Amino acid sequence: MEAAGESIHGEADLVSLLLESYGRMPGASVLDAGCGTGRVAVELHRRGFSVVGVDLDAGMLSEARSKAPELCWLQDDLCAVNLDCQFPLIVMAGNVMIFVEPGTEGTVLANMARHLEPGGLLLAGFQLCQGHLSLGDYDRHCTAAGLTLEERWATWSQDAFRNGNYAVSLHRLGSTR
Repeated sequence: MEAAGESIHGEADLVSLLLESYGRMPGASVLDAGCGTGRVAVELHRRGFSVVGVDLDAGMLSEARSKAPELCWLQDDLCAVNLDCQFPLIVMAGNVMIFVEPGTEGTVLANMARHLEPGGLLLAGFQLCQGHLSLGDYDRHCTAAGLTLEERWATWSQDAFRNGNYAVSLHRLGSTR
């Protein structure tokens, strides 16, 4: 990422910007769904956010725990995870949506919507490639889960989306701000 001139913390930069612009300053809680090795969660925590990371892969979670043992790291399936809280923002970075079990995308998105507070934001970025989840299908699943598209960019730096091979989508729970 850095070699290509992109910020290694582009996802955290955008999460921070969105939470600040919607009146949620550091300290707000964020769910990093499909957190992997914790790169985004650790950076958000460094910036003062309260972060919960969820991933199915025990090896990746072990690496995440080694980086930030003070954070809450949960091994669970995004289809079934049941947290007793809601978040103002859920981030799904690192192509999470194309790595979930094919056919479960709608279930994952419905479960993520259930974990958003009213008016909460779902921010997801993933590669658009043949044989994987399309943007049209993603948007249909989001709509079925009660999520409304707010913005779409080509990068985490908010470059304009022009039907390229990567999309970052911001959906809100409910239809209005």
